[in-house]
Amino acid sequence: MFRCRARRESTHLLGVGIDWAESFHDVALGRPGEGVIEQFRIDHTAAGVGRLVARCLELEPDPADVRIVLETRHGLLVETLADAGFTILPVNPDLVARRRGPAKKKDDADDARICCLLALDQFLELRKLIPHGELAGELRTIARDDERAARDERRLLNRLRADLLATFPAALGIAGDDLGSPVVLRLLTRWPAHDQLAAVDPADLVAFARAGKHGWPDRFAARVADALATDRLPVKDYLVRAKTGTISLTATQLPAIRDQRRTWERRMAELLLGSPRYGRAKQPKEPDPGKAIPGGDIYLSFPGLGDRLAARIAGEIEDDITQFDTPNGLQCYGGTAPVTRRSGRSEFIVARRLAHNHYLGTAVHQRAFCSLSRSVWAREFYDGKIAAGKSHHSALRALANRWLEIFWHCLVKDIRYDETVHVRNRQRALQPPSAA
Repeated sequence: MFRCRARRESTHLLGVGIDWAESFHDVALGRPGEGVIEQFRIDHTAAGVGRLVARCLELEPDPADVRIVLETRHGLLVETLADAGFTILPVNPDLVARRRGPAKKKDDADDARICCLLALDQFLELRKLIPHGELAGELRTIARDDERAARDERRLLNRLRADLLATFPAALGIAGDDLGSPVVLRLLTRWPAHDQLAAVDPADLVAFARAGKHGWPDRFAARVADALATDRLPVKDYLVRAKTGTISLTATQLPAIRDQRRTWERRMAELLLGSPRYGRAKQPKEPDPGKAIPGGDIYLSFPGLGDRLAARIAGEIEDDITQFDTPNGLQCYGGTAPVTRRSGRSEFIVARRLAHNHYLGTAVHQRAFCSLSRSVWAREFYDGKIAAGKSHHSALRALANRWLEIFWHCLVKDIRYDETVHVRNRQRALQPPSAA
């Protein structure tokens, strides 16, 4: 009876395979027992995607029975199909590549056909895409942009240091260990060359430092004079002329990036707790859970996890922890779960998981490093791995794997992290079983 029911229900299934691109998408439609029944191409426009949605609903009126397999889980195409109520099954491109045949020929229409056959395979376990909410989507987008902006900031600072070392070494003496300070960047924006700064009157430098809210404007002007008077190797005039605009441009870009990152940080803090932060304690006055992502307060309860890092982890895990049935599912998604291989008499080889969410993997790796100074058990765990011969990053990856497991349990049980409770549970688990 069960088999007959399953066969009858499967006849209503519509499999859809999409090979997506920027300007167009190849589509393959199929039925169980019939295979691929139709293939066509649509434009990446509202009319083109609307044509696909209409054709799918014409063949299968129930959107839940439309299974769509494609090689991405983000983008306007995915969001439009999810809004239509279809079942989205994103897959890794390697899964499609392994089924291309002996020749391994890459063809868009053939990849769409392979995706359609994957959608029709009832025995293939594919994880359904759970659409994220608006707050979680905004948090994830802001957190990713902030991470990219942080990399751009570091790159621009390194580039600025290299340019100053080649054409304006006195500026490095003025900046000292804080090349990215606001006063130094404004100085380089206004006077990006040695001769330009040397021609400035000392009183004007004092006024400049005072306008930039420098605590000791007289000391700043004296430091500039000392740096300019230091004997240095001569610099070619053509190189100074070529790099003046570059130095001024870089010094202008860095404050703009920092201002935007501060704006993003305030918004991330608001999305985590549902209200803007106030005062030195940076606590919300009237937190509204309806305006916060689920579990925002849980992420902030972990030691050493600030607004930025908590937002990066929360944005990648998203607002539905039930998409991960077990902690291992979240650990594999974050790339911390080891891949163990064994063949014949060879020993176990633990390799790093390559196919994973790299944003989450990077964030939780950084979280593991930050926890070393804020969590006693985390430091003991790390030291134990180092003593066992593991490298620094291997030990951090193992620690990040443990933190993801704790994240999963706290989010599923909807409880805040308590270091005392976890240490007590950890000690109980590490105790050898008592003899009967």
